[in-house]
Amino acid sequence: MSRQQQIINERKRKLKELKEQGIDPYPNKFNQKDFSENIKQQHAKLKNNQSSKQKVTIAGRVMTKRNLGKLIFATIQDTKGKIQLILQKEKTQDKSFNLFKKYVDAGDFIGAEGTITKTNTGEISVLTKKIQILSKSILPLPEKFHGIQDDEERLRKRYLDIIMNPEIKELFIKKSKFWNTIRTFLLEKDFIEVETPVLETSAGGASATPFQTHHNALDLDVYLRISMGELWQKKLMVAGYGKTFEIGRQFRNEGMDAEHLQDYTQMEFYWSYANYEDGMKLVEEMYKKIAKETIGTLKFETGEYKVDLGKKWEIYDYEKIIKKHTKINIYKTTEKEIKDTLNKLKVEYDPNVDKWRLVDILWKYVRKKLAGPGFLVGQPVEVTPLAKRNPEDSRKVQQFQVIIAGSEMGNGYSELNDPLDQEERFIEQSKLKQAGDQEAHEHDKDFVEALMHGMPPTCGFGVSERLFSVLVNKPIRECVIFPLMKPSEEKQEKTNKQSSGSKA
Repeated sequence: MSRQQQIINERKRKLKELKEQGIDPYPNKFNQKDFSENIKQQHAKLKNNQSSKQKVTIAGRVMTKRNLGKLIFATIQDTKGKIQLILQKEKTQDKSFNLFKKYVDAGDFIGAEGTITKTNTGEISVLTKKIQILSKSILPLPEKFHGIQDDEERLRKRYLDIIMNPEIKELFIKKSKFWNTIRTFLLEKDFIEVETPVLETSAGGASATPFQTHHNALDLDVYLRISMGELWQKKLMVAGYGKTFEIGRQFRNEGMDAEHLQDYTQMEFYWSYANYEDGMKLVEEMYKKIAKETIGTLKFETGEYKVDLGKKWEIYDYEKIIKKHTKINIYKTTEKEIKDTLNKLKVEYDPNVDKWRLVDILWKYVRKKLAGPGFLVGQPVEVTPLAKRNPEDSRKVQQFQVIIAGSEMGNGYSELNDPLDQEERFIEQSKLKQAGDQEAHEHDKDFVEALMHGMPPTCGFGVSERLFSVLVNKPIRECVIFPLMKPSEEKQEKTNKQSSGSKA
């Protein structure tokens, strides 16, 4: 019998005995009044070996337990941090002392009542009078000093990773601050938050490969959205709303890497009577606010890049920056010349895509050389079919992309509101789709019809949680609290057997 199984059997025995004694090891409530960090702050001025008469009621998971006969030391972890419990034979109720000594293990949740003392080593502790078992754990926690070593297992059992690693717990508190800062910033700028459909009959608003499913009730093939309601929010501009935004999940059936996931959180806003230049000013202000609130500074390192959001933001011209780093003039070049350059640079690409998709691949190679912060402008109209043309150069659109640490950290533009121009671009995109480009835009006739009713000048912008991963300098999958994982081999084998059995 393995050591793990011995531990499980022993804990099951304790569980059985508790129930036989009429003790509920899984009660439905505990009146938690105090928290570890608050207690430490309130009693920081206590001197060593000094006690307070203030009564506290605390609850949390037992992380460590040291039994010294008539004295027991334990550490519990609550939502705020950790604190030490001290149980003394003379000062703790006999029932509670014996209960803790005999039945409580590391991993159990307990409630404790007592007073505060500071030990001779200066550790603020709860001198415990009474305890209650709140949840008896059967499986032991990972080994204290090493945690879960396998990265796949760590992400698969994220709850254990969070228990054993305070940095991971803090990471997702920061992520909550990240999205709350964006939401608060926009609400204070008089934007209203909206909800748009996740299931769509046409996957629009971005160049991406959608997930497809079937709606049984309507007997209709539908797509999971690939944008945060871009076309829907622009319909709201048609309807007369001036400023809207949405924060939610979107889905793209594409590759995974340090920057990309298939389902992730995105924010998009739309602002009537504004253009891309207005958007750039607002976004720069917002990003500085986000960084300050999330990581406490405008200066940070991520990967090989050092970034200072407080310095003057660069303006990168799409055409000029590509020519500077590759010597290619994107408007005069040929597909062959681009492919030859990509081959020379050892950049992978799909040879079946059109010239402008190749140009965009070329740009993504160049982008890695830019630390930012800055804005990319002057994108070709072929690359962005939903943006308004630049009146000074009809080959280009009024678009801006935030460039930080060699990556795109947000995308916005003066929205195209000419319905006839939009129709023509959708037709061109449909041709690309038929030719095999899975990322080409759908021809959304309903959206064109909405535009025909008139949409005011509008600036739109979107940013995903990739920005958060860059701020905290972690791969994006690490920044998802429960990332999508392949089933474990054991689970997969069980699933396969069940599937085979159902077909028999």
